Amino acid sequence: MSNQYGKLYVVATPIGNLADISFRAIDTLKQVDLIAAEDTRHVKLLLNHYGISNKVVSFHQHNEEKAAETLLEKLRDGLSIALVSDAGTPLLSDPGMPLVRRIKDAGLTVVPIPGACALIAALSAAGLPVTQFSFEGFLPRTSSARKAFFTERLATPTTWVFYESCHRILAALQDMASILQADRQIVIARELTKLHETIVKTTLANALELVTQDDNMRKGEFVVIVEGADKVNKKEEELSPEQVNILCILMRECSTKTAVDLAVQITGARKKLLYQAALDLEKAAGA
Repeated sequence: MSNQYGKLYVVATPIGNLADISFRAIDTLKQVDLIAAEDTRHVKLLLNHYGISNKVVSFHQHNEEKAAETLLEKLRDGLSIALVSDAGTPLLSDPGMPLVRRIKDAGLTVVPIPGACALIAALSAAGLPVTQFSFEGFLPRTSSARKAFFTERLATPTTWVFYESCHRILAALQDMASILQADRQIVIARELTKLHETIVKTTLANALELVTQDDNMRKGEFVVIVEGADKVNKKEEELSPEQVNILCILMRECSTKTAVDLAVQITGARKKLLYQAALDLEKAAGA
């Protein structure tokens, strides 16, 4: 690519179906001087499929800081480089950010070659609002951290999306069900563009039952999309008598702040609602 030396091409590759790649992406992978790949063995399957014989170097989460500096020097020497991940668009829950940041800071050019992305593919077929959404990447690995994550997003007004692995999808849904209402609408998209692609839109309670009972629904790679709180039943905006009672019990034993924090974890209610209820209870007690 004699007229495009010194540029990094961020190239989206298929997330399953090898046909989901653009002519521009194929042409770029053929013509660059070097391909930096998350897994060299994985990307060579794609390259062989399209008859691309180009030099490939390893660039993954364990070496990206060191490799980024090496690749930056190659760009400064006039080489063109394509960055690819195992599947989809690089940097979206994949390696690449240190490299792109350094290249931009150095004043060199980064060229996006758009294409497949599991996040966008799932949203396009979800049937939930997508005008505004937040992408949360992969969930925390521990149950307590996931519950805290779900609690923080309990009142998020827009659609939100996360990735999950087959090893933790059931546990993630169980933790979500302990925080969110059972009738919250969610979409589970698994194995997108692959032979066993499945996209299910249902309630959280039904989704948990489905994944619990169907072994196949615990296999593959997952995108989970959750309905925003502004579309949820207004009951979620009010404290139940049970939630208020739990808060009262905690306030007899703890400070207001601690009682509210514990009540959030125990009941899943919004912190703002619990704090206001605590103030009301203190006011009533002092009357």
